[in-house]
Amino acid sequence: MMEELKRHGYDIGPGTLYPLLHALEQGGALVCAPEVVAGKVRKYYRTTRAGDQLLGELRSKIGELVDEVLEPRKPRTPVKPAAR
Repeated sequence: MMEELKRHGYDIGPGTLYPLLHALEQGGALVCAPEVVAGKVRKYYRTTRAGDQLLGELRSKIGELVDEVLEPRKPRTPVKPAAR
């Protein structure tokens, strides 16, 4: 996951990612399925129904933010200096 995020320009380390994953798991948005692979425990996360619903809500909010950021700019009205 960190490699994929880095590919998109986000340099996130395990000290940031794992607490986030654990918080999402504790909040019921993710479930973890640990598996032993080559002698190491690997944790595989997937979303729950609540997580899928949360993702849908976040997509909507992110879409609104993107629309606001990319909205064509209105011309600025010049500010007149105050009379002295």
